[in-house]
Amino acid sequence: MTTTKRSAWLDDDLEDLRALARSFCEKQIKPNIEKYIDQHHVDRDLWNKAGELGLLCMSIPEEFGGGGGTFAHEAVLIEEQARIGDTAWGQAVHSGIIAHYLNAYGTDEQKRQWLPKMASGEVVGAIAMTEPGTGSDLQAVKAKAVREGDEYVINGSKTFITNGAQADLIIVVVKTDTSEGANGISLVLVEADRDGFRRGRVLDKVGQKGQDTSELFFEDVRVPTSNLLGTQEGQGFFQLMMQLPQERLIIAVGSTAAMENALEFTIKYTKERHAFGKPIFNFQNTKFKLAEVATETRIARVFLDDCIIKHLQGQLDIPTVAMAKWWTSDRAMVALDECLQLHGGYGYMTEYPIARMWADNRVQKIYAGTNEIMKEIISRSL
Repeated sequence: MTTTKRSAWLDDDLEDLRALARSFCEKQIKPNIEKYIDQHHVDRDLWNKAGELGLLCMSIPEEFGGGGGTFAHEAVLIEEQARIGDTAWGQAVHSGIIAHYLNAYGTDEQKRQWLPKMASGEVVGAIAMTEPGTGSDLQAVKAKAVREGDEYVINGSKTFITNGAQADLIIVVVKTDTSEGANGISLVLVEADRDGFRRGRVLDKVGQKGQDTSELFFEDVRVPTSNLLGTQEGQGFFQLMMQLPQERLIIAVGSTAAMENALEFTIKYTKERHAFGKPIFNFQNTKFKLAEVATETRIARVFLDDCIIKHLQGQLDIPTVAMAKWWTSDRAMVALDECLQLHGGYGYMTEYPIARMWADNRVQKIYAGTNEIMKEIISRSL
């Protein structure tokens, strides 16, 4: 990483974790990136290998099979995955998002049933929010869960679901009361082996081609009412609003890491590549562009580090994390575009890391709430 000093939230134990995470990413993921892209998903045993090393659910209490760590542990692994240029493995969603919905809102029985298996890699998690016609408007979801005795009957479809093709457990956003807006939304756990559950195609995206982002379909899927996440129906929208900030911070971590990696790659490339008899780096335009990228990358890192510290202290508010999400994801694309340009024609070739990073990171401005939604959230606090 191109940083001047160790981030204040890091300590020696986290640096030891970084060494382990870096070794895992270098040995288990990096040699297989092309394979994952070709098959549109990671190998299933990657999850098990990560679980064996304790790299899954690191911020979940040990009581439920996790590592007993904090968000800082998750951030280190996210950074190391980004460092090798991988976006196929959906571990950040699995460990940093799905596991935390269960830990925060699940019953003791639900947590003991699912979290140890998620930590071992035996179970892969996904969350099904987005629908073909809703996008960022979560209050408008059409999927519904109708109560019949001690069961819910679920019908609806979801799209753009990370880990969708491999997930064993899906948290599904549904309407349990269609007469209500936000107050009618609930979260229900659906096991992938339930009758009526069907996976659609793995979607063909601009970037992140190794990630098994999928369509999911629910046709009269019956689950016990004990699969409700929370103490009562109608809590889903509140649960989403409370957990989405960490998802947005995860995006800020990935975006900042992408900026740092792009800068590092591009400095190296421009010093090695020659044009008109001298290294590209020696041209004034190259130096100025890299100076701009380096400055914004430093700003992003300082902002991100401050957000992580506040989050670890329980003091990160919703408007601030919205600022971090939109600003880092937006500036990352500016930085990546400048770095791609400095690679010339080779920057447009997918065999070069910068091209793939450029395509992979474009979606950061869209998911977990578009950047336009982030600005709306910020404006409400002004």
